[in-house]
Amino acid sequence: MATINEKQDDIIEEFGAFDDWLDRYQLLIDLGSEQPPLDEQYKTDNNLIEGCQSRVWLQADFVDGKVFFRAESDALIVKGIVALLIKVYSGHTPDEILSSDLNFVEAIGLKEHLSPTRSNGLLSMIKQMRLYALAFKAKHG
Repeated sequence: MATINEKQDDIIEEFGAFDDWLDRYQLLIDLGSEQPPLDEQYKTDNNLIEGCQSRVWLQADFVDGKVFFRAESDALIVKGIVALLIKVYSGHTPDEILSSDLNFVEAIGLKEHLSPTRSNGLLSMIKQMRLYALAFKAKHG
């Protein structure tokens, strides 16, 4: 399985194929559309991420020492952003998630092309994923 950094490199390369931000937004929307819908049972207030302008539900499961994420949002771009985060973090150990440096967000220019509220939402999603990793690490050693 690819490391977190290898996955980030893949994303940077994928987005690097497009110079125009409209094309990059379209790629984000496509990535979001490819996400399987989140089961209704997980669309609870507990799974709702605080600090996001649109509604984002994040479900985390701990299987065989690794964290697996699923998510859904009612906004297309946000759904794409969370799809990228899942692509990078899902299937890794809590330690790998906690020690990783997410450089792809800056590298693909995502941060500067998001509104301040979306940017805050992105940070909230990353923070929540890291909190899940921390909780699983504490619970399962």
